[in-house]
Amino acid sequence: MASVRFFYPDIPIRLLIGGRVSGALVHELHRLWGVEVASVEPGEYGWGFVKLEPLFLNSGKRFLVLDSDTVLVGPVLNAFADCAAPFLVDDESQTEDETRRLYYDWQKVRSVDPAAAQPRFVFNSGQWFGTSGTLQREDFSPWIDWSMPRALRHPELFMPGDQGILNYVLNKNTRHNEALVARRKIMRWPGHTLDDLKIADIGRPEGSPFCQIVHWAGYKAPRLESLPRADLLLFFERFYYKYHGGGEPLRLQRSLRAGLEFRLRRLTVKFRQRVEAMRAQRTA
Repeated sequence: MASVRFFYPDIPIRLLIGGRVSGALVHELHRLWGVEVASVEPGEYGWGFVKLEPLFLNSGKRFLVLDSDTVLVGPVLNAFADCAAPFLVDDESQTEDETRRLYYDWQKVRSVDPAAAQPRFVFNSGQWFGTSGTLQREDFSPWIDWSMPRALRHPELFMPGDQGILNYVLNKNTRHNEALVARRKIMRWPGHTLDDLKIADIGRPEGSPFCQIVHWAGYKAPRLESLPRADLLLFFERFYYKYHGGGEPLRLQRSLRAGLEFRLRRLTVKFRQRVEAMRAQRTA
């Protein structure tokens, strides 16, 4: 959120709340940065499904969907401003094996949809541009149960959550409308080199030359400092707290607390796994 406000002080930002979230955080984001809550049905959506909801809001609205583990490193909205297509996604390259693992197995999907074809493109759904009203809920209904929480009707065919099914539906619709989806290199992943991204360039007064988004997809750590290219995260975290009444002391306090909570969750998971393993041994 801080990186969005760094480059775009005034654009509307809407929180897509698909589960539990701190009311104090929502209030803080609204008070400091004018962030609002998106007008979607409240409830537990499950993994990522709430990110589909902007598709079904007021027709003709152009938007950018971002995961919380992303930062803008430049004016990425420029990439969509001169794009005529209703959708703009990352121009990603994957092997067939990785496509099946991260998105969907198109050959297996043929057991349900005989018209399924090899995907022309795939993209991480942590960042994508869309236009509401272009797709309808009915486009997804054969594949998604719209109950709360949302659920895939054929979970054995798609990656869990929204990513696989969004890729499939867009690929399916491009067979009838090739101009539906444009692709550009908008995502950067810390698993690949980010050496060209310099803080001095990103924050320079005349503007950053990078119209891209860095996404820490798949990374978990007790503190930001433990992540690759943590300097990018810390740059925008400090920008956030520069305008917060608590300032740097509050930033450090929250960072320590987040680290402790992360370790506690990890220990809890390990303890449950050990208990389950012991139970399994007893019943074997």
